[in-house]
Amino acid sequence: MNKQKRLEIFQRLSEAIPKPETELEYSSTFELLIAVILSAQATDKGVNIATRKLFPVANTPEAIYALGVDGLKEYIKTIGLFNTKAENIIKACKMLVELHGSVVPEDRKKLEALPGVGRKTANVVLNTAFGHPTMAVDTHIFRVSNRTKLAPGKNVLEVEKALLKHVPKEYLIPAHHLLILHGRYTCTARKPRCGACCIYDLCEFKEKTE
Repeated sequence: MNKQKRLEIFQRLSEAIPKPETELEYSSTFELLIAVILSAQATDKGVNIATRKLFPVANTPEAIYALGVDGLKEYIKTIGLFNTKAENIIKACKMLVELHGSVVPEDRKKLEALPGVGRKTANVVLNTAFGHPTMAVDTHIFRVSNRTKLAPGKNVLEVEKALLKHVPKEYLIPAHHLLILHGRYTCTARKPRCGACCIYDLCEFKEKTE
């Protein structure tokens, strides 16, 4: 995998995916933060179903905090790990109100200090809401990066660092969503759709399917 091949990969992905955006539904940075916290070990579709009911009722740190843990659980109980997520979100809302004037901070350390927010969640918020060139390596990005040999690594941090090093500069911001959507719909886990792949000839996966 060389520099020219990586550039061609992102050029083609950009043509195939003209709108590389998150599939989580949100209308503010705070809503995005909550949706991303909820999306851990859950599908975007499942999160959207829950937040369509939650956000019209409560979509600010103060409003969600006012629901309390039990009140919030009623809205997110269809999502995996909802008990832990409810507790973390209520604590995070309290911190946002008390420490950040109810504004989601554009700062990695401050984001990661919020309960329920790890490196991946912080990367999503920094990239999607604030336009930072960060890579939130989820299962799709980890798989695609290793399978194609675009940015191989033994763990998510290795892949993140490899992507930041090798992704062409002009694609650093959209790369996150380009790779997620490619992994979600084409380079799927069990049986990749190699026959429908726009980077078939550039990918270095040895066990390609038809």
